[in-house]
Amino acid sequence: MTNNEKIKEIYLAGGCFWGTEKYLSNIKGITATDVGYANGTTINPTYEEVCHNNTGHAETVRVFYHPDQISLEFILTLYYDVIDPTSINRQGGDTGSQYRTGIYYVDSSDKEFIQKSISALQTKFKAPIAIEVLPLQSYYLAEEYHQKYLDKNPNGYCHIHKDKFEKAKQATDSSLLYKNLQSNKQDLLKEALTELQYNVTQNSDTEAPFENEYYDNFKAGIYVDITTGEPLFVSDDKFESGCGWPSFSKPIQTDLIAELSDHSLGAKRVEVRSKNGNSHLGHVFNDGPKETGGLRYCINSASLRFIPKEQMEEKGYGFLLTYIK
Repeated sequence: MTNNEKIKEIYLAGGCFWGTEKYLSNIKGITATDVGYANGTTINPTYEEVCHNNTGHAETVRVFYHPDQISLEFILTLYYDVIDPTSINRQGGDTGSQYRTGIYYVDSSDKEFIQKSISALQTKFKAPIAIEVLPLQSYYLAEEYHQKYLDKNPNGYCHIHKDKFEKAKQATDSSLLYKNLQSNKQDLLKEALTELQYNVTQNSDTEAPFENEYYDNFKAGIYVDITTGEPLFVSDDKFESGCGWPSFSKPIQTDLIAELSDHSLGAKRVEVRSKNGNSHLGHVFNDGPKETGGLRYCINSASLRFIPKEQMEEKGYGFLLTYIK
């Protein structure tokens, strides 16, 4: 499909592949898509065989994406938004094992991240997540009439609601903010940030307790990296710790955070940095509430920008609304 060595691929099963392919193909950073039959027991199956002969294949979309433009984390977040992740062999009005949900990877290094992503998704549901996570064992292109089906048949059947397509486009635009930031643009950061914000994020300074913007803010919304716009924490995970800085029980995704040993004050601490923006955020401690895992991410307000829940959609973060009760 492509000879660009930077392009990666992931295979996503999410019910009828007509709608799933159309939805994913509209996302900026995804360079190509096609549809086929994955991880079954037969060779070169036909559509009729997949539907009626118990071949074990899943209707699947092959996704090629540019990791410098869109992350696997972001793709999976959008994928989760258009499936029922707890449904077994059913999506929308389609039933059968060929309509099961699945994430099939070809890069073994993706496995751990995908599993962590599924674990994070599970916290939002009482029923067990039914998405299977497996290495890709086989993939056969579907017949030509299935390729780009909804482009050829704009009024054709689609189990995904139309408003999801527009939300995905808007969300993609905002996700590129942190991907486009390069570490050598210090002059731009100095212009964009206050002196305090710059010193905290770039020089690992610490702001004063109880005299910062968000320590006592408990409104619904998300907290993003002040330097990049990358989403880091949600209000549902914020709690009053009494320390005078914003405290969170966990980040939105652990892969968004880098944790480093810090001996700067003569004692061993764990520094927290944003992985993509490489901004100093604060530190993580083991004195948080036991019922939420026992961690306290103590974060500088100067490293964050708060997006109220009611503004998330218009600012391109609507895809994260499911993280907020």
